[in-house]
Amino acid sequence: MLDSPAAGDMLSLMECGSPVEELFGTDKALVGMVHVAALPGTPYAACPVERIIEQAVAEARLLADAGFDAIMLENMHDRPYLRQGVGPEIVSAMAAVVDAVRRAVDKPLGVQILAGANREALAVAAMAGAGFIRAENFVFAHVADEGLMPEADAPRLLRYRREIGAEHVRIFADIKKKHSCHAITSDVDLAETARAAHFFGADGVIVTGTATGRAAGPNDVCEVRAAVELPVAVGSGLTPENLDKYWEAADVFIVGSFCKFDGEWQNPVDPERAEAFVAAARELAGN
Repeated sequence: MLDSPAAGDMLSLMECGSPVEELFGTDKALVGMVHVAALPGTPYAACPVERIIEQAVAEARLLADAGFDAIMLENMHDRPYLRQGVGPEIVSAMAAVVDAVRRAVDKPLGVQILAGANREALAVAAMAGAGFIRAENFVFAHVADEGLMPEADAPRLLRYRREIGAEHVRIFADIKKKHSCHAITSDVDLAETARAAHFFGADGVIVTGTATGRAAGPNDVCEVRAAVELPVAVGSGLTPENLDKYWEAADVFIVGSFCKFDGEWQNPVDPERAEAFVAAARELAGN
């Protein structure tokens, strides 16, 4: 039952064309990460919201100028992360950041709010004009470094998306996500996890390595590509040197650490590294 989309789903895909092109304007999309500075109330918060917004806008502009097709904003500096929910101060601050970036950069925007605060991310995206979110814990339970993620979020998330009229916001779901132990689902392989995400309504799936900055297995990406007729994204560890290993199998390439000074996620965007990544992608594309 999970091996292929329903007939109605296939008809919808054929009528709409490539969902990647529809969202990003290209069939191979580069998504640059802006790791928003620590937000108010979190342990490492050090800047007023106005300064946080300025930093995010500046980094988004650098990525856009380098040639990235889309920008994703994530509250990664808010560590240690809360589990599957954040307070209104984080939601309001992220909405202000995303709105400011949308006004400054003419690129599709994505939102992720850690850890697994998917409905909050969806609300921010819907209200601030972003086109997609990255969702953790979409299907199956796992143990993250924040603790046990005991319930798949897809049922509540898709109902909430319908409730607020945000069906236009696409959901890219992590499968066997990084920074997590998947021993409790060790009998469910990566392909079957991707099929479950498809069956539960994800608009795309994301394959990662074991941690931020660590490369996904090329064979894992190929396995997922063969399993689902959904956009497949690579979500960690991409560099100009390894991009060719994923180019044919993946549709979306989410790039964070490499584009930062010294290749460290917590540093600001390095325009030279960002441009080098885009140049590698253009060479693979034959442009």
